[in-house]
Amino acid sequence: MVRLTGFASMLFMSSVLAVLSGTATLALAAPPACDQLAKFKITGAELVITRTESVSAAPTGTVRLNGQGPETIPVGLPAYCRIDGTIKPRTGVDGKAYGIGFALALPAGWNGGFLFQGGGGLNGSVAQPLGSQAAGDTPALARGFAVVTTDSGHKGAVFDGSFMKDQQASLDFAYAAVGRVTEVAKQIVAQYYGEPARHSYFDGCSTGGREAMLAPQRYPLDFDGVISGDPAMRTGYSNLADAWVTVALNQIAPKDDAGKPIVARALSDADKKLVVSSVLEQCDAADGLKDGMIFNIRGCRFDPAPLTCRGAKTETCLTSAQVNAIQKGFAGPKTARGVAVYSPFPFDTGIAANGPGVIAGLLNPGPSPVGPPNLTTEMDVDEAAAAAAANSRTALTDTVSTDLSTFFGHGGKLIFYHGMSDPWFSPLDTLDYYQRMARENGGLDHVATRSRIYLVPGMGHCAGGTAALDRFDALSAVVDWVEKGTPPDSITATGRAFPGRSRPLCAWPKFAHYKGSGDSEDVRNFECRESN
Repeated sequence: MVRLTGFASMLFMSSVLAVLSGTATLALAAPPACDQLAKFKITGAELVITRTESVSAAPTGTVRLNGQGPETIPVGLPAYCRIDGTIKPRTGVDGKAYGIGFALALPAGWNGGFLFQGGGGLNGSVAQPLGSQAAGDTPALARGFAVVTTDSGHKGAVFDGSFMKDQQASLDFAYAAVGRVTEVAKQIVAQYYGEPARHSYFDGCSTGGREAMLAPQRYPLDFDGVISGDPAMRTGYSNLADAWVTVALNQIAPKDDAGKPIVARALSDADKKLVVSSVLEQCDAADGLKDGMIFNIRGCRFDPAPLTCRGAKTETCLTSAQVNAIQKGFAGPKTARGVAVYSPFPFDTGIAANGPGVIAGLLNPGPSPVGPPNLTTEMDVDEAAAAAAANSRTALTDTVSTDLSTFFGHGGKLIFYHGMSDPWFSPLDTLDYYQRMARENGGLDHVATRSRIYLVPGMGHCAGGTAALDRFDALSAVVDWVEKGTPPDSITATGRAFPGRSRPLCAWPKFAHYKGSGDSEDVRNFECRESN
């Protein structure tokens, strides 16, 4: 049992005495000064508070999204107390300093909620605790949530995996940091405000989406609502699948003097444009409206074969080698016996994405954020799959358990979303998990009262896309589901790609269909239908 001492004990006793005297509820009339949290201790937990800061309220347009870059959040922030700390600081086997770093924002005008903000990449840094992912225009902190974020147990660049040489650091990154930070942060929240959080949420994308999945899988009683976006749930196999697409295109690319493929010339810009325009020609209108977006995902069965040139190569056709490479790559890797190792990738509007600040689409293989370009032209899928299965460090991060009986049993709600043009993790793999999870938890209809998945047309990895509506408020959706019992049949999406346009993101297997009349840019003139 964890016991509270020092400042935490003092707060608890003052709250109890107030209740016994009949003069107050457990909630303190006013939270204590932020700097007093520097004295916070938990018996049995090695906790070091490294900084406390009283942060003034910030007006609209003054807070940078995720603490960096040119984009600012579209609302102001309340005044809040920020606490930075480290759980179990230590020296690792490699001589480096380790410990689970975290930052917790405690807002004035607390709404009684707690939100764990997921990380990204291989983490390694403590992000600003805002809770802005999939929260529309209003981050969780601006709504009055206490928000915590963590570096997951190590310091380093976003894709620096050197920490995995240390066993405990690997375990912290894989899952342990989520549990430890949740426990500590909740106790700080309870003592600062004088009562525990009424509801707890987790919200993340990519690595944060994987962390969101492990929250109900490993800590089913700790959260009431979870949002998992584009989850990196089995990276050994998704990395294999990405390499498979690249190898297929490398095989048809012209070679340089050293015999290496010139990756950028496997497909010309005209070739890629032809593929995307052909996908739209076949699939765009299947949702009742030609608008440059593909909502009827199940009804889109694009095959590039009809684009094969009947004569000489022109900009209006593809060579048979190009067609075969695209078919092979998007179908996903299979063993020599034809067994799928990873899910296929869908044909969508963002598969040719490219440019500064853009995660390149699958038709644009090249530089990788985690290493040099892949220039190989052969892959033994059986060997690669066996290597992925044998990689114990990668296996630690797999979050594929479908047993959510305890989480669902206490009323937990789980929302998934995934960009249909995500080039790193196939949305069809996330959908496959959802379907397996549904089968093993009472069937789709039963699970739909507890979990739903939304596939986002045109969106790349977690956000972005030249033909995407990538701004939506999944946070309000899960909060209303948990606290009001209102299931989110759809979530309204907007985005910079189409100013003034709004569409419903419908819970799978339904999709947004134009009703046939009214302003086609207005979400109110669409309905959720199920594909035939």
